[in-house]
Amino acid sequence: MADEIASSGCAAAAIDGPFQGERVTSPLTPVEYQGRIAAEGISRVLDRMADDWLAARDLLVDACIADRTRQAYFGPFMGTRFGLAAALALGPGLKCAAFGKFGTQSTIGLNPGLHTPDRALNDASAIAAPVLFHLQWDDENFPCPGQIQLFDAFASTGRELHGFAGRHRHTPEHAPAVWHAFINRHLL
Repeated sequence: MADEIASSGCAAAAIDGPFQGERVTSPLTPVEYQGRIAAEGISRVLDRMADDWLAARDLLVDACIADRTRQAYFGPFMGTRFGLAAALALGPGLKCAAFGKFGTQSTIGLNPGLHTPDRALNDASAIAAPVLFHLQWDDENFPCPGQIQLFDAFASTGRELHGFAGRHRHTPEHAPAVWHAFINRHLL
């Protein structure tokens, strides 16, 4: 998605989630990285990820690659879990955000230490920029009612809900084009 956004002439950065990608010396299983997040404390990890996004943004701005007053955030699933705090931290320069595949309810397959519905709702209720929310109707990890509850919490009057049939890992082929068009519409 970063390549798609950059192809429109916008700066784009992709940041690994906590205990994933280049943040670890070797890949961890979901049980392992979820356990590490729970051990550190989910609120602390959310704040740390928001700080990382601000640091990355500041580097891009200082290098004259990005504009602090025209920012977007994109991140489904874990990108939403950790991106709500990041998008909120971006402040008034946030012009839009695309979230989804995440909600206030989760199934027993996820570490209960990562369950923070109040934090998610509070962060969402402070995001006033236009929001696109990608909902997977048959999501086995985040039931539909919890995804809708999160969508309803956003303060934005420019909210769009895009619902798709399918399970959590299913993303329709045309969905990335929808996300890209939404971001372009608000940044360009």
